Amino acid sequence: MTMPAAPEVADVQPRRRSVGYVLLLASVAALGGLLFGYDTAVIAGAIDYLEIHFRLGPGGKGWAVSNVLVGCMFGAALAGTFSDGLGRKKALLLAAGLFAVSAVGSAVPRNLTELVAARFVGGFGVGIASMLSPLYIAEVS
Repeated sequence: MTMPAAPEVADVQPRRRSVGYVLLLASVAALGGLLFGYDTAVIAGAIDYLEIHFRLGPGGKGWAVSNVLVGCMFGAALAGTFSDGLGRKKALLLAAGLFAVSAVGSAVPRNLTELVAARFVGGFGVGIASMLSPLYIAEVS
């Protein structure tokens, strides 16, 4: 009695990418981490002008500066949901889009509410990017 031969297992190799391509992807994804520092620090040069333009008191100044961190908290908390639903790459593109919308909204606010909303949206995008950038880099490496 002979035993049937075991089916051959295909030798599956992950797709090989060039080192330059991986470095490019990792570098672009790492920019997501830079967004956090940029978005929290960029207002430092404008806060004096915003204080005069919008007649901000200490509370308004504090809220205009710090609400980006509130958005970041929510973005980071929901990043996993976006990643599961969209995939890492599309979720990072969403984060980049939110940051772009925030940049435009922060450049032309007519009142404090619009500035706060724009900075919140940017913080939300930065929160997503700060959570997903390291994961994406690990996946493409």
